[in-house]
Amino acid sequence: MLEGPHSRLQELALLLRAVRDFIRGCRALHFAGPCVTIFGSARFHAEHPYYELTRDVARRVSRMGFTVMTGGGPGLMEAANRGARDEGGPSVACNIELPFEQVPNPYLDRWVSCHYFFVRKVLLLKYSYAFIAMPGGIGTLDELFETLTLIQTGKIRNFPVVLIGTEYWRALLLLLRDLKDRGAISPKDLDLVLVTDDLDAAMSHIETHAVQRFGLRPARPRPQPLLGESAVKPAKEG
Repeated sequence: MLEGPHSRLQELALLLRAVRDFIRGCRALHFAGPCVTIFGSARFHAEHPYYELTRDVARRVSRMGFTVMTGGGPGLMEAANRGARDEGGPSVACNIELPFEQVPNPYLDRWVSCHYFFVRKVLLLKYSYAFIAMPGGIGTLDELFETLTLIQTGKIRNFPVVLIGTEYWRALLLLLRDLKDRGAISPKDLDLVLVTDDLDAAMSHIETHAVQRFGLRPARPRPQPLLGESAVKPAKEG
């Protein structure tokens, strides 16, 4: 994409590759929901305190009846999928093809690998009714602000967005308040996120603004075997 204009044939190939990613992703994840997408760093591994925190968050999300969705990689993404597996809940992911870091973690019941980041972000949002941002870097911020922009502009519904870790996200909140003071964003935009260390409060927020608001029920759409469709079934340990 950085090479400038391509030939018509190359542009067609790019388009078809994106369409292929969308079709594969929609077929793989159509029966996965309702999901909660958990964003987080690929670089905070099992020895990091945020790893166990993320695992606990995912356990709680699974207990609410949601499928846990992540970016599918290592670090806190792995922790979230592992937490879902701890509870026997469905665990899915939208992976991205990268030369480093991004190998699908072993705690997935189903995943799809995307070539383009923009396809991956659409799929991470499409099947979810809430979004949780654990501590992370540029990739996590990209996914977080993509979500907030779509909510702010009404492109998707006003789904709850929760940031876990008040100290970690403190500088971001200061930036957002400064943007509000300068008139770059509206005061109500600050209400798009809940920042907390209290996991009970986080789950209560999701219960109120996702489960109750959208009338979510445990029932999921039925797959059609003749179309090669199948439900996402949690793996059994042992």
